[in-house]
Amino acid sequence: MESETESLAEGAEAKIHLATFLGLPAVRKVRLRKAYRHEALDARLRSERIRTEARLLREARRAGLRTPVIYDLDLSRETLTLERLEGTPLTEILRDPSGSPERRQEVVRHLGRALGRLHAASISHGDLTGSNVLWMGTDVAFLDLSLGSRTPGLEEFGIDLHLVEEDLRTLCADAEALYEIFQAAYSEANPRDAAAIRERAQEIKGRVRYA
Repeated sequence: MESETESLAEGAEAKIHLATFLGLPAVRKVRLRKAYRHEALDARLRSERIRTEARLLREARRAGLRTPVIYDLDLSRETLTLERLEGTPLTEILRDPSGSPERRQEVVRHLGRALGRLHAASISHGDLTGSNVLWMGTDVAFLDLSLGSRTPGLEEFGIDLHLVEEDLRTLCADAEALYEIFQAAYSEANPRDAAAIRERAQEIKGRVRYA
């Protein structure tokens, strides 16, 4: 049913393998054990995060956002098998010195719209960096919602916006202009709550700066 090929990436919380599932290209995500955490606590956290990720990927998809299809969830092995999306991580596009300003603007505009729609559906991402968003050519796809929430408040929404701004500042010389484009698109997609969320994002930015 499922076969694993090569290791694709390893982060702090999980290891990603290229795989196939029923003949379909897939990725297999394995939650990593943490020796420094109490065994029972570590097991509970891994289980919670894999369940959260699966639930939020489905909910985001129901809200019309692009996310990988879930092929299999195996709690006994702490693995999640997902559709393998063919796209370019936003990180690669934004930090490419040969890329055009127009392409960066298009990408962040789509990101703003997508995040606005995600927030309007009462879902936060929780780890919204360029490596967790794919550019699909005409839209973006969200990856790894394991730190997100289905019942977020202003703080969680504000953190998502703050992470986008910080990522842009790290990756792009024209970050300020790009963030303005992002915010405008975000506000169009989430007009009811955008002003309050943007204000909270600025508060978070101030807290981080003077911490």
